[in-house]
Amino acid sequence: MRKLTNKEEEIMKILWGLEKAFVKEIMDKIEGDKPHYNTMSTIVRNLEEKNYVSYEAFGKTHRYYPLVTKEDYRKKFVNSSMVDYFDNSYKNLVSFFAKEEKISVEELKEIIDLIEKKK
Repeated sequence: MRKLTNKEEEIMKILWGLEKAFVKEIMDKIEGDKPHYNTMSTIVRNLEEKNYVSYEAFGKTHRYYPLVTKEDYRKKFVNSSMVDYFDNSYKNLVSFFAKEEKISVEELKEIIDLIEKKK
């Protein structure tokens, strides 16, 4: 599984939410500046070539759907980020967010509770 570009990830997030969609439906969900239809179509075809999406044909138009789940993608790339940026340490990851004040004490307590319930 190859890492996606930011734009490809944006499209996949939309497809994961919609489950199945035509290019026009994907475009309707894009916030801010919308790419040209042909550009969007090219991005979706690239996702198809990377085996992230497939399609159902309806004449000359296609309705696309994800082949890769959001959970599988997240696992793959969170794990690689752990290795690349946090020395494969969840402690380093959580410490980073704590130092950046991106996680509260309450959230940390909830995480500890989840861990203790798993034991």
